Amino acid sequence: MATENMNGGGNSSKDSSDEELLAAARPFLRGELGKVDPELPSLASVLCAAGAGECYHKHGTFLAHLLDVYRILRLWGASDAVARCGLFHSSYSNSYVDLAIFHPDTGRDAVRAIVGGPAERLVHLFCVVPRHALIHDDLHLRYTDAELRDHLAASQASLADARAGRSASVDEPWRRKLRSLVPPEGVVAKHIRTGEPVKLSRRVVAVFILMTVADFSDQYTDYQDKLFGNDDGRLEFRGDNWGALWPGTGKPGLWVSAMSRLAALYSLIARDEQLDKLTAMASSLDDGRSNEEDDDVIVGELVIPPVFERCSRVLDPGEQKAARDLYWEAICSGGDTEASKVEALLRESIAKNPFVGEPELVLAQVLLNDGRYEEAAAAAERGVRLLLEWGSSWDKRMSWEGWVSWGRVMGDKAKLRQWPRTAWGIINLGLVRGVVNTN
Repeated sequence: MATENMNGGGNSSKDSSDEELLAAARPFLRGELGKVDPELPSLASVLCAAGAGECYHKHGTFLAHLLDVYRILRLWGASDAVARCGLFHSSYSNSYVDLAIFHPDTGRDAVRAIVGGPAERLVHLFCVVPRHALIHDDLHLRYTDAELRDHLAASQASLADARAGRSASVDEPWRRKLRSLVPPEGVVAKHIRTGEPVKLSRRVVAVFILMTVADFSDQYTDYQDKLFGNDDGRLEFRGDNWGALWPGTGKPGLWVSAMSRLAALYSLIARDEQLDKLTAMASSLDDGRSNEEDDDVIVGELVIPPVFERCSRVLDPGEQKAARDLYWEAICSGGDTEASKVEALLRESIAKNPFVGEPELVLAQVLLNDGRYEEAAAAAERGVRLLLEWGSSWDKRMSWEGWVSWGRVMGDKAKLRQWPRTAWGIINLGLVRGVVNTN
């Protein structure tokens, strides 16, 4: 069964006000983890004690990555079990990384006692299936961009028909193809170490897709582009440049297009499940909840994240690359570059890839510098909203928290129609509206 709500409620990302998004993010921004989950501080302490903070992971430490993925999933409205799976998601090691801070066989009882049985079950499944083959080879690469766009439109029409009382057929092309790849009864994968069959319900497969989007959004930089020869932004892992030098240039990686495709697949699964439920209700049949597999009960409802306009848009890889390069040209422009040219570069970047927030925030500063306060306030608001919806940064030279706070400072100043005109004035910026100094 699927729901189209995110953390904060509503049937659209726009239904959640900026204040609701900020309220959901504030415990993470303030480091008040106990307000998110009373057990989260102790769970983080377990990871610290296990050495996660000493282990390397892509663009930082394993501990930072685990906490970030948890934050993303929480902001997307994931269930406790799914969010905790994100917090421990590679801790037994998996098909991608060697990070077994807990033994995948003898350590299961210990992890189960820490995170709970449901979350540990998902962690173990996540770590023992061949995730690259399952997610990328068997799903992601089986669709063209045009096909995904067509199927998203068709699935939305199918839902509208079903809600209007018209029957929905499983023989519709979009449902037929989806069910051929991810049948309603789930799939069987091979255990990466033993080769034994591992049964995955379709809802578990969907959650692993969701986690992959969160995972890549937190960790991917241009260093991985160099490693895998991702020059065209399609993320098909065709290259093997193992000598690429870490950490790369710091330029945003070309991951957004591929993740928009996975988000679309996730949405198709959620819509197909929703159609099954509507069909059962219309026929006065049991909706299937009482017969759900244990793993489906653990996963809960398939929440739809707000990113990519609620997983309804597929970003062209060429547009993605052009947008990134335009942004980088604007960022790297010297002080002698005309502000109007920088503004034009940023606006073109945003038009090509409207799904990330940092270009909006850089644009907001350009507009503030030019005294265009209303436009600056709007750009800052759009940028902060996108950052809050993602729960991670696209331009990873600065942290998610840093980008959010910078965007909020600019938004506040734009509304006050104030902006410093000296270097000391710029360096003095810091306090944001809503933070009360009680010292």
